Amino acid sequence: MSDTTDQTGRPDLIEQGSMVRRLVLAALGWAVILLVFGAGALTLLFQSTVLRDLDDRLAGVVDSMVAHVEPVAGGGLELEQRPIDPGYFQALSGRYWQVFTTGGADGRFVLRSDSLANERLDTNGPLVRAALDQPGVTIIGETRGPNLEPMRVQLRAVLIQGRGPVVFAAAEDRRPADRRVRDFAMAAAALLAAFAALLAAGVVVLVRWALGPILRMGAAVAAVRDGQAEWVSGDFPREIKPLAEELNALLDHSRDVVERARTHVGNLAHALKTPLTVLGNEARTQSGPLAELVARQTQAMTGQVEHHLRRARAAANARALGARTPADAVIHDLGRTLRRIYERRGVEIDWDCAPGAVFRGERQDLEDLAGNLMDNACKWAARQVRVAAAPGAPGRLEIIVEDDGPGLSETQRRQALARGVRLDEQAPGTGLGLAIVTDLAAAYGGTLSLDHSDLGGLRARLDLPGGAAGAG
Repeated sequence: MSDTTDQTGRPDLIEQGSMVRRLVLAALGWAVILLVFGAGALTLLFQSTVLRDLDDRLAGVVDSMVAHVEPVAGGGLELEQRPIDPGYFQALSGRYWQVFTTGGADGRFVLRSDSLANERLDTNGPLVRAALDQPGVTIIGETRGPNLEPMRVQLRAVLIQGRGPVVFAAAEDRRPADRRVRDFAMAAAALLAAFAALLAAGVVVLVRWALGPILRMGAAVAAVRDGQAEWVSGDFPREIKPLAEELNALLDHSRDVVERARTHVGNLAHALKTPLTVLGNEARTQSGPLAELVARQTQAMTGQVEHHLRRARAAANARALGARTPADAVIHDLGRTLRRIYERRGVEIDWDCAPGAVFRGERQDLEDLAGNLMDNACKWAARQVRVAAAPGAPGRLEIIVEDDGPGLSETQRRQALARGVRLDEQAPGTGLGLAIVTDLAAAYGGTLSLDHSDLGGLRARLDLPGGAAGAG
C-alpha cells in the first residue's frame, strides 16, 4: 500500500471494507452462534427426553418384577408374571432382565429373560455394588451387553426375608435411542441451516435499508463538494440529523473564515499598495541616487506584498498534511551519534528498526522522544544499550530502549511516571529526560511505560501514533 496524495495535497483515504459487509457479518456471526447453541440445546433436550422414556420403560420392568416376585420352596424365587414384551423372548434382542442374589464371587442366577440365552448381565460391577449399598434405591447407569453393545441399565436391590438381598436388573440397548437423537440433530441442523439462509437474506436487506440515510448523507456531502449544493440537505433520522447540522455549521464557519481572510487580505492590500504607489510615483518624478533607491525598494516591497498576499489567500482554504517521519532514519542517526559520544565509556549501542516504520509527527519531536530515552540509557548503562522500533498495534509505533544499568525498583518506576514528578529528582539511577518524554508522548496521544529489562536494567517502552509506511 503506497502513501499517495490527490491534487489538493490531501492524503488519499484508504478503504477499510464495507459497513454493510461488517454489519451483515457481525449480525450473521451472532445469529450463527445463537443457532448453533440453540441446536445443541434442543438436541440435548431431545436426548434427555429419549433417555427419560427409556428409563421409564426399564423402571416399569423393574417395578413389575419386584411386585410379582415370590419365594418358592428350596430357597428359590419365582415371578408370578414375567415381562411380556416380545423382545424379552427373542435371543440377544437387546432387551434383557435378570434377577440374582449376591452369593459367590459372580453372583447366583435365580431368574433371567429368554433373550439373554446363555449370556448374563454384569453381576459384580460398580452399579451392582451401588445398588447393594442402597437397598430399595433404583440405580441407573451404563453397561455392556452380551455383544458388547452399549446398554442402559436399571438395578434395584430388595431385601427378601430368608433370601437376603436380591438384585433386580433391566437393561436395553441404547443404540436405537442414540440413532433417534442423531436423526433429530441432523434434522434440526438442516432446519436451522435453512433458517440461517433466510435470516442472512433478511439481514442484508435490513442493513442496507438501515444504512440508507448514511448513504444519502454521503451523496449530499458529495453534492456540496462538487458545487451542486451549498449545504447538506435531505430527510435524515434523529440519530443522523445532528451530524448533518454540524456539517452545515462547519460549512458556514469555513465560509466565514474564508470570507474574513479575503476581507483582511483585501484591506491589507489596499493599505499597503496606496502608500507604496505614492512613494513610487514621487520617486519617479525625482532624480538622483535617493530617488533611484526609493523606486527600487518600493518596487521590491510591492512584489513582496503581492507574493505574500497571494500566499495568504491560498492558505485560507489550505489543509495541512499530517507530518510523517521515518523512524529508522531517526533511530539510526541517534544511534551513531550516541555511539561516538559514549564510546570512551565502553558502552555498546545496538539498534534494530523495522523497515518502513513511521512516526505520525514531526522529526524534531521523535528525536526528542527517542533521543532522551537512548541518552538516559547510555548514561546509566554498564556496557550495553539495546533499541528496537517497530509497528505495534494497528496505527501505532512501538519503541523499546533497554540497558544493563542499575534500573529502577517497582516503586521508583511507579513514582517516575506519576504526574508532576520530575524523574531527575528521584533516587540515583532514575536517569534524566524522562519527564520530557512523558509529556511529549502524552501530547501525541502516546504513553511511556517502564519495566525491568532482560539485560538487568531499565526497559522503557514508548507507544506512539505511527505504524508501517502507507498504513493509517
